[in-house]
Amino acid sequence: MNRLQMSAADLARAVKNREVSAAENVQASIARIEEVEGRVHALLTPLFDRALEKAAQIDQKVGKGEDPGPLAGVPVIVKDNLCMRGLKTTCGSRMLENWRPPYDASTVRFMEEAGAVILGKANMDEFAMGSSTENSAFFPTLNPWDLDRVPGGSSGGSAASVACGYAPLALGSDTGGSIRQPAAFCGVYGLKPTYGLISRYGLVAFASSLDQVGPFSRSVEDLALVLNVLAKPDPADATSSRRERPDFMTFLGKENLKGLRVGVVSEFEAYPVQPEIKEAMERVQNILREAGARFSCVNLPTTIEAGLPCYYIIAPAEASSNLARYDGVRYGLSVEARNLGDLYMKTRGRGFGAEVKRRILTGTYVLSSGYYDAYYLVALKARTKISREFKEAFQDVDMLLMPTTPTLPFRQGENVEDPIQMYLGDVFTLPVNLASLPGLSLNAGYSKTGLPVGIQLVGPQWGEGTLLAAAEAVERVLGKPACAFGGV
Repeated sequence: MNRLQMSAADLARAVKNREVSAAENVQASIARIEEVEGRVHALLTPLFDRALEKAAQIDQKVGKGEDPGPLAGVPVIVKDNLCMRGLKTTCGSRMLENWRPPYDASTVRFMEEAGAVILGKANMDEFAMGSSTENSAFFPTLNPWDLDRVPGGSSGGSAASVACGYAPLALGSDTGGSIRQPAAFCGVYGLKPTYGLISRYGLVAFASSLDQVGPFSRSVEDLALVLNVLAKPDPADATSSRRERPDFMTFLGKENLKGLRVGVVSEFEAYPVQPEIKEAMERVQNILREAGARFSCVNLPTTIEAGLPCYYIIAPAEASSNLARYDGVRYGLSVEARNLGDLYMKTRGRGFGAEVKRRILTGTYVLSSGYYDAYYLVALKARTKISREFKEAFQDVDMLLMPTTPTLPFRQGENVEDPIQMYLGDVFTLPVNLASLPGLSLNAGYSKTGLPVGIQLVGPQWGEGTLLAAAEAVERVLGKPACAFGGV
């Protein structure tokens, strides 16, 4: 079988059974990247030599009869806001263009301890602020299904890498939809976990109460496999939950979903959503109903009315605080200046891009004296009400079904001059972050012009297993997502 067709689970089994070597897996991925990367531009930093060395170490373990781990020899791409010791971690920004952290992100360490081989660091919107990967300080990533369109963001490089067949798995981060939206635009699975399920240690912060690390894949089994690797308590992260994690593989293989209660948010039905996304919603709804699920309407009025403005007050406020550390003194870019104030202004003026500056200024404004109570405190109260509204909804249903995005992938440059229109694309994803819930975007088919269509499943806190079971039921009918550029 062509290795581009194989899931991470299949590749790991083949390596352990000595049917293929880890080195052969990595060489096949490198060949694929060299074939496609010149068109898509998904990677900021290839790590091919390092990957081949890691693969050789895994093959040595297999040769000695040792267990190399559940991801033995599986190629993986990681977003460039996840730290890797001694290797460039730019966050897509000139501010950190040459920064090399002295430590690994916990998620990177967990993946490598499980036998995964990291092939490279993926392109992203600068400091994860954006929905198109056009805000990278280095170059935009293109959508592999249509090179005139965006792959989504901010984890666009990670999503495009999986869609192109560079690797069966990639890691991204999701603050308001930055895993699920690019997953929808690139036609792959993307999972944003419950806040606290996966460690944030070594994830360069954007908005600390919203950020979460999560996986991309082209199979539901791979999502469960990588969750088992990543979802563990981490003493290095104070926000990492200490609760016991299940074996996520046990949620797979269910023949029916009898008894599953699925809610459809009635307010979303009035929101302007492109017709092909509505058709995909109906398609997924029919599949789940045939599998035994029962449907009902759910009302989330505050979430729909206040979610977007609430997010775009809280997230910039936290970004303003987190990015204050980039001052030209401690690390990162530093510009010659006459005095300390001049140093701050010149360093930040040159190091940050337009979108990052916009959000820092917004956040600083809402936190300033005279506006803190009027904006930030009101947004926190709205967030509490949104969380309560979701909690009440999950008294009556086990899962929510909604679009991932209101539109299909838009064209390069289409929303660059209209940030409000760009922000409106997050309307279905960001409430999930505000309420600390898990959300899974799956590919529900393709438009008439061949563009992927994403649909989102949302569960209660710690409800990832339900989402995996439902996504697998859809996968059994629609099949696994295809690989772009004829990879499958």
